[in-house]
Amino acid sequence: MTANPIAETVASLMPRAKAELAELVAFESVADPAVAPRSECEAAANWVADALRAEGFQDVALLDTPDGSQSVYGLLPGPEGAPTVLLYAHYDVQPKLDEAAWVSPPFELTERDGRWYGRGAADCKGGFIMHLLALRALKANGGVPVSVKVIVEGSEEQGTGGLERYAEAHPDLLAADTIVIGDAGNFRVGLPTVTATLRGMTMVRVTIDTLAGNLHSGQFGGAAPDALAALIRVLDSLRAEDGSTVIEGLDGDTTWEGLQYPDADFRKDAKVLDGVDLIGNGTVADRIWARPAVTVIGIDCSPVAGAAPSVPASARAQISLRVPPGQDAAEATKLLFAHIEKHTPWNARVSIEQVGQGQPFLADVHSPAYTAMADAMRVAYPGQEMQAAGMGGSIPLCNTLAELYPSAEILLIGLSEPDARIHAVNESVSPEELERLSVAEAHFLVNYARSRRA
Repeated sequence: MTANPIAETVASLMPRAKAELAELVAFESVADPAVAPRSECEAAANWVADALRAEGFQDVALLDTPDGSQSVYGLLPGPEGAPTVLLYAHYDVQPKLDEAAWVSPPFELTERDGRWYGRGAADCKGGFIMHLLALRALKANGGVPVSVKVIVEGSEEQGTGGLERYAEAHPDLLAADTIVIGDAGNFRVGLPTVTATLRGMTMVRVTIDTLAGNLHSGQFGGAAPDALAALIRVLDSLRAEDGSTVIEGLDGDTTWEGLQYPDADFRKDAKVLDGVDLIGNGTVADRIWARPAVTVIGIDCSPVAGAAPSVPASARAQISLRVPPGQDAAEATKLLFAHIEKHTPWNARVSIEQVGQGQPFLADVHSPAYTAMADAMRVAYPGQEMQAAGMGGSIPLCNTLAELYPSAEILLIGLSEPDARIHAVNESVSPEELERLSVAEAHFLVNYARSRRA
């Protein structure tokens, strides 16, 4: 990394950053009381609030949002007439999943092979630490040249829209000239990347009922309608033979123009088993950034252990549908409902509940803020030019902010590069990426302030 005072300061702060990230990772802050106690999220929110107060932020508050979660807000005033930049991260995390599959405890930050492992290390507790590092480096080198608002969400992973609804009800709170969302990631380690697009999402639960109760499969099987078999048929109808998502009325043939994702690289990043085919058609970039994608993320049925020889009377599944830019998530939800109802066999009773939704996002990568970020990335990543890529995941807040503040520029950066394995077991963060992106963010704030004075 090119020697400069900001970079030197960030490097000196990395041991502190590791210690703080370890404290934050230790909270099992899953925003679902069925998975983790609410007290874990409350403790994480208070930790974030205390960290902002320690950095001199004013008006620090825990915002009670409509979905029952808490977001943390703070304001750091800048020089008179300076622009305002909103920095975003979230402290809630995905569940630990199969704890036995973690090499080290999921809520204990552990260094291994040059990376720091722990749930939320990259997504997105590390994003909050990135913001702190950038601000501390600026304060140590002449001061922060912009006014900074920080918002740290408490239920992003649930997709329940608490912060979106709060922002809509309090439109002045998060108003800013530009917004940095610290919840994306480089295309790969060492390649500075901004995320130009996000797929939206809709999350639904499907319940199929066929009988008043389970029946002996020997006595009734063959004529009694099997609810689990009916559900399997519904789920299978959502994909073509090659694995492409097929929902009547939903366009599945759009293409991605720009940075491509070679098949071999994707197989390695996704850890696809030898001999197993990728699904879908078109380029990998088409499939993960430009097209809808359905995933069955959970099924409730009789477990294999202790299974009784009976015909299931009821079965339930949770389905995630990712929606690319150019398509409306609400309309996609209607089409998904209609598809499920149409493909439910045997006149089985089907009920569908929507549990989350967010619109896709498309950024303007040619705006002044992106120019300022590109210049900052050149400093943090010598010899590399900033790239623009898509991201298959969703950050519903982006569209809410774009609608509330149409003149604001929105940039997406972060620590969730492929090796981070976010949402999977053994999530980790690269400390080198944390350091470089903190340097980049600090230089961006300097560049952006200068560009607004010009």
